[in-house]
Amino acid sequence: MRRTLLAIIFVLPSVFAQGIPVLTVEQQETFLQKATIKTTHGAKKGVTGTTRATMTDGAITHDASIQTIDETKPKFEGLTGTEFNFQDSYMLNLAGYRLGRLLGLEAMIPVSVERTYEGKKASYTWWIDDIQMDEADRLKKKTAAPDKDRWSRQYLIMKVFDQLIYNMDRNATNMLYDKNWNLWMIDHSRAFRMHEKLQDVKALERCDTELLARLKRLNEADVKRELGKWLNATQIKGLMARRNLIVAHFEKMDPAKLYQFLPAQ
Repeated sequence: MRRTLLAIIFVLPSVFAQGIPVLTVEQQETFLQKATIKTTHGAKKGVTGTTRATMTDGAITHDASIQTIDETKPKFEGLTGTEFNFQDSYMLNLAGYRLGRLLGLEAMIPVSVERTYEGKKASYTWWIDDIQMDEADRLKKKTAAPDKDRWSRQYLIMKVFDQLIYNMDRNATNMLYDKNWNLWMIDHSRAFRMHEKLQDVKALERCDTELLARLKRLNEADVKRELGKWLNATQIKGLMARRNLIVAHFEKMDPAKLYQFLPAQ
């Protein structure tokens, strides 16, 4: 049976200022699918050819991050060494968002939809409002979150998610903090590798109890339905194998390593 996906509300200060109701994630998806582009300019950070676009549907104006990159290579020499079956694709941003919804992580992964840009298929991702800094800035300024425990619990969720999707490019510029110190994970264009093993089991230090429950409920049929447009069968097989390893890892650990942060579904 198809599981109902949780929809949460994102607070948009600029929208409130105009007296416009806040948008659900479904409404954000509709906006990104149908709004027209007013202006574009390059993003300040990133290496995947990201374009920042200001869009409007006649009532609301908001920005989006657009990526059209779609590269595959049998062998790639990167900063972390040699990688085989390399992929850097806008499609993986879409898969990351849809997987995040299956796991109830809408408050950590922005909405992303597929449409075309300059004749190419692309991911249009909601530009997060009120970003105060990314992780690179936080480390450079040696800034600590006001609630270190809350920050840590979000950070640990990200580490579990990155092991699940085998993310090859989690770096300090694609971890964003808004003014309320909510952690946002962006740019998953180099994730979803085919490996049926974990990238780094040592990264699995602790796990949110609700996230673990959601991982246990995650099934291949749901994954194929929600992500099958952008992932092939081997990628999905690898994803489910890693899910099994993550669940087994935390089931063997001391229960004290589990904590509560995400709301129950």
